[in-house]
Amino acid sequence: MIDFRPFSLVCIFILVVLSFACLIRAILGPKIADRIVAVNMIGTMTMAIIALLAVYLDEVNILDICLIYAVISFVSVIVLTKIYIGLYNERKSEDGRKKEEEHT
Repeated sequence: MIDFRPFSLVCIFILVVLSFACLIRAILGPKIADRIVAVNMIGTMTMAIIALLAVYLDEVNILDICLIYAVISFVSVIVLTKIYIGLYNERKSEDGRKKEEEHT
């Protein structure tokens, strides 16, 4: 049987480095949509890290935590997107009101 433990450890390290790169993207932006995508990527990579950690430790129970984290990550991205859409629609309606006031 093939031992995947060293390979999974290397993959975990690579995913941690990439998660920090996404964290930098989430902080710097430049747009809110970029930040939401970066937060989604951090959640996805965290799930992959948890799954690889389950392989490394040979513990199947850790995969349950991965599934719970997937649901939490999905809900958080949906909430962030909903807030972003609300802010976008609010700005759009304010810009429309300003243009109507300028034309009258």
